[in-house]
Amino acid sequence: MTSGVDVSNLSDGGRNPAAAGLSVVVPVLNEAAGLAVLHERLCALATTLRQRYGLACEVVYVDDGSSDATLAIARDLPATALDVQVVSLSRNFGKEAALMAGLDHARRGAVLFMDGDGQHAPELVERLVGHWIDDGYDVVFTAKAHRSNESATRRLGVKIFYSLINWGARQRIPEDAGDFRLLSPRAAAALRQLPERNRFFKGLSNWIGFRQIRIDYEPAPRAHGVTSFNIGRLLGLSIEGLTSFTVAPLRVASLLGLLLAFAAFLFGLSILWETVVGGKSVPGYPSLVVGLMTIGGVQLIMIGVMGEYIGKILSEIKARPIYFVAEHSVRTADGDAAKAPAARTAAE
Repeated sequence: MTSGVDVSNLSDGGRNPAAAGLSVVVPVLNEAAGLAVLHERLCALATTLRQRYGLACEVVYVDDGSSDATLAIARDLPATALDVQVVSLSRNFGKEAALMAGLDHARRGAVLFMDGDGQHAPELVERLVGHWIDDGYDVVFTAKAHRSNESATRRLGVKIFYSLINWGARQRIPEDAGDFRLLSPRAAAALRQLPERNRFFKGLSNWIGFRQIRIDYEPAPRAHGVTSFNIGRLLGLSIEGLTSFTVAPLRVASLLGLLLAFAAFLFGLSILWETVVGGKSVPGYPSLVVGLMTIGGVQLIMIGVMGEYIGKILSEIKARPIYFVAEHSVRTADGDAAKAPAARTAAE
């Protein structure tokens, strides 16, 4: 067993980086209303990239258990300017699993991730590709230019989240960074080597290192429908990211315990002073109840934080596959079609 992974053989060196090709991974969940329009824009993008860089492209649509006609529409999308893969998962495994499924099935060297709701403009991809091919960056990621259109509560929550996740971290996660990003062949290969099942994609793609550059952009309005990421799901995703990528919550719990112990020590000194020096009787019931409630609340918080981490450990020990593929089809731009085995999983 080696302690590291050598991906230097995937370095572009002096050859043309475009020879590796580009896979565009698009996780989709109930995106039937706008999928055909998005595919048309991706076909136009593929034509532009082929003319400018000689870059061969494919798109990998990962259907994460849609309940509408998303899968049926994806099956019929034309493979004209680019190859089309459709990977249908057996159920909804979540966006992180869908991203991993797309990465596993990408057949080209470089990989670009984007959402299927139209907020990640395909026209911006050309700029990301330029930073990879022309400037030699391995990770080109996007971030929201501003959050002025969001509520103060949400902006505060984002600040707290990034402050916690970057607290004491050697490799900081850029604030407001999103999943819309491009990975060079060696960066994509490095990401595939990470074995954990509780994944936080934004953190992992930053953790692998290499040359990275940030591109600020303004997300476009959703092409249709409303986002499925409500407050509850965003809170759950934040907890997942924190407990999967940092020990900051454990540090907060430890510091809270130290603070409480120090406060109890000072309180004990004050009682001792009043008894010995002032000769006053120490109040009993109110102070006892408040002290017990405070200590009990802090202990419950610490137990909850530890429980989150223990749950992650249990998940890793079980080593269940991250996803199951129920259907996988490939259509190439020259008209060939292939059907992949339905039993392929992330564990293979």
